Formats: sequence, C-alpha cells, structure tokens
Amino acid sequence: MTNRREFIKKSALGTAGIAIGGMGFSARSYGSIQGANDRINIAVIGIRGQGGTHINSWIALKDNRNVRLKTICDVDEQYYAEKSKIISEATGEKPVTEWDMRKVFDDKDIHAVSFAIPNHWHALGTIWACQAGKHVYVEKPACHNIFEGRKMVEASRKYNVRVQTGCQNRSIANVMEAIKFIHEGGIGDIYMAKGLCYKPRDSFGIAKDSTPPASLHYDQWRGPAPIRPYNEKRVHYNWHWFWETGNGDTGNQGPHQFDIARWGLNKHEHPVSVFSMGGLYGINPAECEQETPNTQTSLFKYSDGKMLEFETRGRYTNDESSLGIRIGNIFYGTEGYVEIDGDKWKAFRKREKEPFAGSATSANKPADATYLAAPGGADHYANFLDAIRSGKNESLHCDISEGFLSSSLPILANISYRLGRELRFDGSKEKFISDNEADRMLTREYRKPFVIGNEI
Repeated sequence: MTNRREFIKKSALGTAGIAIGGMGFSARSYGSIQGANDRINIAVIGIRGQGGTHINSWIALKDNRNVRLKTICDVDEQYYAEKSKIISEATGEKPVTEWDMRKVFDDKDIHAVSFAIPNHWHALGTIWACQAGKHVYVEKPACHNIFEGRKMVEASRKYNVRVQTGCQNRSIANVMEAIKFIHEGGIGDIYMAKGLCYKPRDSFGIAKDSTPPASLHYDQWRGPAPIRPYNEKRVHYNWHWFWETGNGDTGNQGPHQFDIARWGLNKHEHPVSVFSMGGLYGINPAECEQETPNTQTSLFKYSDGKMLEFETRGRYTNDESSLGIRIGNIFYGTEGYVEIDGDKWKAFRKREKEPFAGSATSANKPADATYLAAPGGADHYANFLDAIRSGKNESLHCDISEGFLSSSLPILANISYRLGRELRFDGSKEKFISDNEADRMLTREYRKPFVIGNEI
C-alpha cells in the first residue's frame, strides 16, 4: 500500500515537467526546489539604501509567497554583519555573503536576483544574470544609457527569464485605478502629462582623493565606468550626481513619475523630440563636485503631438495641486485634469473646484479580489514572484520592455541638457536624427572586462 508521503513524492515528480514550464525554471535549477513546495531562492545584490527595502520585502514575503532569501551580495563588506543579523532574526537562517555577483550567478540554487546597485551596473548585472538563467528584479532606472537598455530587453527574451523593473507604482491599486480612469476617458482625451520631482538637496561637500577602505572592492564598484582615484564623495549614494555612474535626480527619483506619465499617456513608444534645460543652482561649485543639475525642466513630444513635461526642483520650492504634490503627476485632458500623489488621486471636471472622482482611501488594497495581498507594501515584489511562477512576461506589472521605455525618457532629457539643444529622435532605430554627437551619448565606452557587446 502506498502511503501519503510516497504518493505526494511520486505526484510531484510526475508533474515536474509542468512545474518547470509554468515557473520558468531551467531543468538545472528545478532540482533545488523539488520537495520544497516550489520555493523560490533569491539573492539581493546591493544591500545599502534601497537594498534594505529589497531585503525587508523578500523577508515579508517569506511565507506569503514562499520565498527564501539565501544570499546577499555587496562590493562593500562592511555591511554584511548588519544585514545578515536582520535576515537571521527574521527567518532563522543566516544568509550567504558574496562580494562578486558572478559567484551568485554560478550558484545553481539561486532562481532569481534583485539588484539595488548603482545605475551604471544595472544593465551588465541584469544581462549576466539572464545569461545564467536567473530571473531579475532591477531597480530604476533600468539602464544607464539607451544602448544597454535595449540589450536588457533582448537578454530577457533570448534567455526566457522574467525581468521586472522596480517601478513600484505599477503595483499600487489606487494608481492602477487612476490610470484605468484616465484610459477610459474620465477627463476626455489626454494631451499632456506632467511629472514632478521636488526634492530639495543640500551640497554634499568636497573631499580629496584617498585610499579606498579595506572593506570596499573598489575596482568592482567602478565596473563598466572608467577607473579613477577613490574619492569618498563619489561613491555611496553620491554616485547619483556624476554622469559616469548616475543620472541625476531626473534619472533617480524621476523614473517613477516618468513611468506614471507615460503609462497614463498610453504611450508604448519613444518620443520624437526632447528639449531639456536647467543647472546647478544655490550650491557653490567650488564647494561641491556635483556634475548633474539640481533644477531641470524637460519637454517631450510624441508623434501624435501629445506632450510629456517633467520638472526637477532640487532647491527650496512650493508644492503643486490640491494634493500638495512634490513627488507625483498631473494629467491634463480635454474635459478636466487628474492629480496623483503617492497612492491618492483626484479628478476635476473642467473649471470645477471640487473633485468628481478619486481614491476612496489611501489603503493599498488589491484591485483583483483573487489576488493574494502582499504584506508591508511588497506588492511589486510579489508580482515578480507570481510572474516567475506563471512563466509569462505579460504577468509582470513592469516588464523590462516597459521599464526601458520609461528609463529612456530621463536619459534622453539628460543628453539634451548636456548638449544644450533640442533633439529629434527616431524611436524605430533608437538613434537621433542627423546628430552624430548626440548618438555617441546613447552608449558608453565600457571598461574591460565589464563590457556589454552587441551580442548578448
């Protein structure tokens, strides 16, 4: 007589082919989850700052989505003890620690990785992970330049893995509701979308070049970027404000609101023109090495004439709209306008002063009653896991193809800003029109061996 345990074991083995196909796991990695109720083993690469959010989110989903945070990876080893303690206390299991992400990709027990690393590493890390058969959750902006963003999309498709971009607003129920309202004609035909990034930031100062701390693998940190003398003001977090490693606040906070703006406009294409201007105001350049602007206005136009306007204000400022938006969006239609601030939204009809539609509550409730809600605001991370199990790119709320289009907007804006002129763009070729100087800024010279080639 076959007992219950033997029956379950035989049934699981008999349906392994279905499980592998449905979850998108390769045969080599499936063996690591047999008998574990299709548990997903994940690694977090980059554990400072937003990396802490990744760690907390995967921990929150431990039982909710049956995920195991097996490994943490960071080129600066000084953070291992702190993050390992957080994970151990929450899960009862001490994570593996690595400083070289390539060792993570070699681990056949790892099914997926999540990246919270500097922008100049997003593409290469993602492509390496795809080549190793790992599913990827990558922070915004998806890429540091246009060329490598396209290669990320190609890698996802070639190696048949799910790649989710960290545009978390795509998984906020009230934002989804607002976009649906807009798409269904709630304020008529949308002719302009506006994104706001009002984040006053002070000078981060200046320092002399020095020796990297013993805990930091500095050559690996520079990665695809040119090697330069170590300077403490150019590494952790401050890397955002240097062109070789970051994209300024327009490409830091901006991609979230760029994504909502493009989503609301229902544009699944590149704009045909871009003009951006601004500067570094209120900060003495002699007392701060920042290269990127803290104040920037960017205007995009699509082939049908619709506009996307984006404003970055990095100094003292008022807020905007009845919601007091500082980080958010406004949509303008022929019959009214919509304001979105976090998980709250309001719609106004024509010149009326009171909203006629909007979010009933700020609660991030699931839009689908059959959806298993994720704890701690981890819905975007949960969606990634659900898509891995479905084996379908369309299950992702922000597949890399969408993340790339939204990330391209601040990148194009920064090229226009740096060249000081309006640019025309051919989205089908992903090249500027008759502008070789601008075309050269669509990619970068990669430092060996950290190279993204034409073939992925």
